[in-house]
Amino acid sequence: MSDTSALYHDLVHSRRSVRKYDHTVPFDHDAVARALTLATLSPNSSNMQLWEFHRVISDDKRQLLAEYCMGQNAAKTANELVAFVVTPYKWQSRAQLNASQVRQAFTGRDDATAKRALKYYEKLIPFVYRNDRFGLLGVARKILTFCLGLKKPMVREVSKADLRVCLHKSSSLAAMTFMTAMRAEGYDTCPMEGFDSVRAKQLLGLPHDAEITMIISCGTRSDDGIYSERHRVDADDVIFNH
Repeated sequence: MSDTSALYHDLVHSRRSVRKYDHTVPFDHDAVARALTLATLSPNSSNMQLWEFHRVISDDKRQLLAEYCMGQNAAKTANELVAFVVTPYKWQSRAQLNASQVRQAFTGRDDATAKRALKYYEKLIPFVYRNDRFGLLGVARKILTFCLGLKKPMVREVSKADLRVCLHKSSSLAAMTFMTAMRAEGYDTCPMEGFDSVRAKQLLGLPHDAEITMIISCGTRSDDGIYSERHRVDADDVIFNH
């Protein structure tokens, strides 16, 4: 194992979901900014980057959001809370930005790769991302991909619900990058899914179509901040070779 691998190994093993933080330890809020900057580099579907990261720093809002997190200790004792949010309504501007980047990258070239990339962002992305209120377009896409899939391999997850899952997966990748980066900064985190999403969105001023993937608390673990030894099912139960 290389020195870099050993460092990463130790970092991953030291990360725990901390349920209680020590407020007697100074907290560097700039560490959160640095970790979030790294989170923006996370892999995401089609590089659409349909995410936002909302930091809750002020005492009043943090305490209120902690209440909306069902009063969990991980939220009440945190120095800062960060909401990871998906923004499906921004797909058109992101697709245009990606198409613009493709044109710039392939300036002076007239090859098949450039044409495929442009077609992807100008034709395929609108086809998959455009939805109506009731998801009827998604149902039509499902039928179409089923028919096409009878003769060749085809992506099947094309409904409105499928897209929602896709965006939350990308947001979760960013959240994991953030939590690992915070551990590298010497701080701890806890991802929370137990919260009142309606009240939390109102507090953050989020539009109706935005959704919160998770809220992550940040701080320095207290001596009783980890409730038990880490437990995982045996690797042989979840890792399979084909």
